[in-house]
Amino acid sequence: MKEHRAKIGIVFLIVFIDLVGFGIVIPILPLYAEKYGPSPMVFGLLMASFSVMQFVFAPILGRLSDRIGRRPVLLISLAGSVVGYVLFGVAGSLGMLFASRIIDGISGGNISTAHAVIADITGPEDRAKGMGLIGAAFGLGFIFGPAIGALLVTVAPWLPGIAAAAASTVAFLLVLTRLPETLDPSAGREARKHPLNLRSLARALSHPLVGLCLLMAFFTIFAFANFETTFAQFAKLRFAFSTSTIAWLFVYAGVLGAVVQGGLVGKLSKRFGEARLIVAGTFVSFLALGMLPYVPGRGPLLAVLAVLALGQGIAHPSLSSLTSKLAAPDEVGGVMGLFQGMASLARIVGPFWAEVAYGRLGFAWPLRTGSVFMLVASVIALTALVRLGRQAPAAG
Repeated sequence: MKEHRAKIGIVFLIVFIDLVGFGIVIPILPLYAEKYGPSPMVFGLLMASFSVMQFVFAPILGRLSDRIGRRPVLLISLAGSVVGYVLFGVAGSLGMLFASRIIDGISGGNISTAHAVIADITGPEDRAKGMGLIGAAFGLGFIFGPAIGALLVTVAPWLPGIAAAAASTVAFLLVLTRLPETLDPSAGREARKHPLNLRSLARALSHPLVGLCLLMAFFTIFAFANFETTFAQFAKLRFAFSTSTIAWLFVYAGVLGAVVQGGLVGKLSKRFGEARLIVAGTFVSFLALGMLPYVPGRGPLLAVLAVLALGQGIAHPSLSSLTSKLAAPDEVGGVMGLFQGMASLARIVGPFWAEVAYGRLGFAWPLRTGSVFMLVASVIALTALVRLGRQAPAAG
């Protein structure tokens, strides 16, 4: 047990440090691209290139980790991130920026592989807690990364990219020196019996509830992407908040989400089960997103953001945990790769729709759209809960 807690702690550090690097780059990427005067279409392709590559390669890397082990895939993907960030730091053209984002996107399977590591080393009763800690590391990395990037870019324009590369290098060294292989050898042998192709990935969907989980992953992240993409514009238009105030609102929501995922999910999961938490979390998120366009001032806004952080904080790690439990031992990496791929697809489509809705229909419509999609996810989660109850009365 103590050994497993140590491994979870190492994975937490790896994800946190790697996401700090990611967070350093993302906010300043548009500013770097603007220097080369790209057309709106090219600009959109640049911003989407990471998620497109992650959508394609996360399932492949996940399935590869089922065959050769989690550790080699983590090392390869983190090394790729180092190369991508260095390219970003020294980029002297739009083409080099594209290359940096494409390489980082291909390497982005390290998050799904980290989820597979957690699935390897936790029992069913602690799975949601482990997934919650990964979610907390993810959120905290996004909080600290942009702040570090904002400081470094004032020193030198190349420094954020090199700092991000250094962060991924530290994560690489942690995997190399502190993280042993977690894949069960028998699961690896079973996975190697099947070819690494689309048909083998499709086998992972043979369990009908896995398909429902992947749909929920898409709908919940699509819905949340509508909020993330346009909240700054909404807050500025509706309340005339400054850029600094809006940034602190994101930090506020991020810290609350990290606290829920890191400290609350495990206890709630043991008491209620993942499926019930997904139903509750998506329904609470549906209510929060639906209320946001109508909040009258700062106080109510803070309260609704806290409710949204609670809903997302319990829903997403519970969904990751349930998905990993439904996968066969030799397919966990592939299934979590598909999960990450669906998340990446939602992060491509969601922001695009959000900006279209914001520009053509008004500031409230991305939030309303997100609310509707979160309600759909809640209905799907309720369907999954009923099916789990039929399969095993103790499940869920």
